Amino acid sequence: MGSVVVVGLGYVGVPLAELAVSRGLEVTGLDTSDRIVTGLNAGVSHIDDLGDEDVAEMLAGGFRASSDPAVVATADTVVICVPTPLDPAGGPDLSMVRAAARSIAPHLTSGTLVVLESTTYPGTTEEVLRPILEELSGLTVGSGLALAFSPERVDPGNPEFGIANTPKVVGGTTEECARRAEEFYSQLTSQVVVARGTREAEMSKLLENTYRQVNIALVNEMVRFSHELSIDFWDVIRLARTKPFGFQAFYPGPGVGGHCIPIDPNYLSHRVEEQLGYPFRFVELAQEINSGMPRYVAQRIQSLLNDRSLPVRGSGVLLLGVTYKPDIADQRESPAIPLAQVLLGMGARVSYADPHVPAWVVDGAVRADDPVSAAAEADITVLLQQHRAFDVDAIAAAAHCFFDLRGVATGPGVERL
Repeated sequence: MGSVVVVGLGYVGVPLAELAVSRGLEVTGLDTSDRIVTGLNAGVSHIDDLGDEDVAEMLAGGFRASSDPAVVATADTVVICVPTPLDPAGGPDLSMVRAAARSIAPHLTSGTLVVLESTTYPGTTEEVLRPILEELSGLTVGSGLALAFSPERVDPGNPEFGIANTPKVVGGTTEECARRAEEFYSQLTSQVVVARGTREAEMSKLLENTYRQVNIALVNEMVRFSHELSIDFWDVIRLARTKPFGFQAFYPGPGVGGHCIPIDPNYLSHRVEEQLGYPFRFVELAQEINSGMPRYVAQRIQSLLNDRSLPVRGSGVLLLGVTYKPDIADQRESPAIPLAQVLLGMGARVSYADPHVPAWVVDGAVRADDPVSAAAEADITVLLQQHRAFDVDAIAAAAHCFFDLRGVATGPGVERL
């Protein structure tokens, strides 16, 4: 079946490794974090979608984690799944991709397939990754080395779609590289879709997330002026989604979070500006709207407190659900973080309730163990994420004022975004 090394054991790499083990491949995980390597080898999971029992099954199937890049020397396939965040200036930070390439390249052997899954701008595979691999390995892509890009499509917390039943896009630097990548992923997924090249595969991921970013920005802007016009925008969405064609429902909220939507479109915007010299205005406008939502929510909280003759300073604000999406522990780019920081800056006493977050990254926010009693004590309760563990109706009934950012609560004391 072949041997695989997965580089980067995070939300993308570990599920990929778990699937490869279940398909009978010989799998090694490579990561620079001793904590992650030690934890996985001890059977401890650090991501939402896999439990300790899943890691135990991986170990029983032969999986091992390592921090030694020499493990790639015997691999048929190496898949790079390292993070690609933004740098302080808002541009793409490919330092981890470069570091991964430099670490594995000296150990690559002739015939190895290398696949990049990290989200990035079009051209990265051939312009950034390829030169490093060829220089440090002494191998040539297209003859001694196969190189491809395959965008990850992992959706943490999604019980319906995982790697196995989500179509896998692959693009190779040559037709033979694409064939090798298609052959590899056909062992793992139900459908493999071959792109014309690596740039098309890279761009497809950015299109997917830019589509979501722009449409979320659209409804976030519409919900704001709908409130001013006394229009129930949640009812508007309910009506529009009855159309069986030409419409897909997107929903407003406190902003966008996770690694994909707030980050990936900026890669494309940066590339357009860098190479073509003009801005990608849709992305920049969508980013401006979505990043402004936490402050808008804070202003709405201020108005709701004012209606009760309460100042923000000194008032108790309870935030329900501080992760970036429901029913997971992932806080990456969560809009709850800037919202809490704005409220704290206004002098509010901020508390939070989240069964998935025992300790939050926001200094000054106090954890509440029982959301119902905490809502009864707070001056205003704000629903940011609808975790299944929340009894929303009971919390809303206990709250003095319940600000629902998800359009799910009812009752006389409920105010919707």
